[in-house]
Amino acid sequence: MTNIIQLTVPSRIPPLEARITALLGAFADHRRTGDDVFWLKENAELLNILECTGQSVAPEALARHAGFYADAVTRLEFFPQYYRFLLSMSLDLEDLGMPGNEAQRMVDFAAREGLAEAELSDLQRAEARRLMSRRGIDPVRDDGLNDRLRAFCARTATFALPNKKAAYELTHIVYYLSEYGRRDPDLPDEAIQSLHFAGLTAFLDQNADLVAEVCIALHYAGRTPPAVWTAWLEQETAAYGITADPSASLNDDYHEYLVCNWHQAVTGSALFRKPVCDDRLHFKSGARPQTVLRELSQAIYGLDRRSGDWGRMRPIMEPSLSPQARDVLSVAVNSSTLFDAYFEGFARAGRA
Repeated sequence: MTNIIQLTVPSRIPPLEARITALLGAFADHRRTGDDVFWLKENAELLNILECTGQSVAPEALARHAGFYADAVTRLEFFPQYYRFLLSMSLDLEDLGMPGNEAQRMVDFAAREGLAEAELSDLQRAEARRLMSRRGIDPVRDDGLNDRLRAFCARTATFALPNKKAAYELTHIVYYLSEYGRRDPDLPDEAIQSLHFAGLTAFLDQNADLVAEVCIALHYAGRTPPAVWTAWLEQETAAYGITADPSASLNDDYHEYLVCNWHQAVTGSALFRKPVCDDRLHFKSGARPQTVLRELSQAIYGLDRRSGDWGRMRPIMEPSLSPQARDVLSVAVNSSTLFDAYFEGFARAGRA
C-alpha cells in the first residue's frame, strides 16, 4: 500500500492583518512627511477605506499614528482649514480601535468655531455633516442640503459628457448620503441613471479609479453594477505592480490602487492581495488603452450632421476608430442597457 503524505505549503502572501499593518506603515512613515497636506490626504483615504469596510487593524498598526493622534487637537486649532482631513483621520483611528476621545474634542471645537460655515460647496458641507455627526453633532443648519444634492445627482445630462469633477462629486454625494453604505441614500431613479452614465464615460476612458468609485456608489445605493465593469476591475486590481524603492516617484497610481481594493472589499472579495512591505512603495497600474474616449469624441465632432441614435451612428463612426478603440467601445455598449440613452446625450446632436 502506498502512503500519501499531504504537505501543507505555506502561502507566500502574509495574512490580511499583516498586509494592512505594512500598508499603514508605508503610508504613515515612508511616502511623505506629516507636515505635508498630501500626507493627510493619503492617510485619511487609507484609514477611511479600512473603517468603512470593517477591517480588523492590529494595535501595533494603529500605533504608527500615535504621534499624529496625540497632537491632533493642537493641529486642528492651528490648522482649522484642514479640519475635514484631521477629523476624518482621528474619527477613523478611534473607530478602528485607537484608545482615546480626541475626536469628540475636535468635533466640539469645529462646531464652536463654525468651521463648516466656511464651506461654499454643498458637497463639502455634506462631508462636514457626515464627519461631525459621527460624534453626535450636525454642523449644517440647512434642511434643504440633501434635496439639493439629490437634485444634482438626478441631472443625467451632466454625466452623459466627460466631466471627471462632476462624476467624482456624484460618487461622493452617494457616499455621504449613504454614510458609506450604512443607510439608504434615497436616490431617485435618475440618479442611478447618472451613475451608469458616469460609469460608461469612465469605462470608455479606461479609468479604473472612477469606474471603481461608481461601482461602489451603486452598491451603496442598493444596486448591482454591470458585471462587465466588476470583472474588469477585478482584472485591473490584480495587474497592479508594487515596488519598494526609497527614491521612487510619488506621482504614482496609489489612489487607484486603494479605490480598486476598496471595491474588492465592497463586493466581498479579498482586498490588498499584493504583498507589501513597510517601506516607501510605488504603485503602478497595468497598461491599458488611453485614447478611446478621445477617438470617440473626435469622430462625433468631425461629423457635419450627427444623431443621438446609436444604431444609426455606429456604422458611420466605427470605421474612423482604431481597432483597440472599437474593441473597448463594443464592450462598453454591451455592458449597460442604458448605453443608447447615454449616447443620445454624449452625441450632443441637438447642438450640431
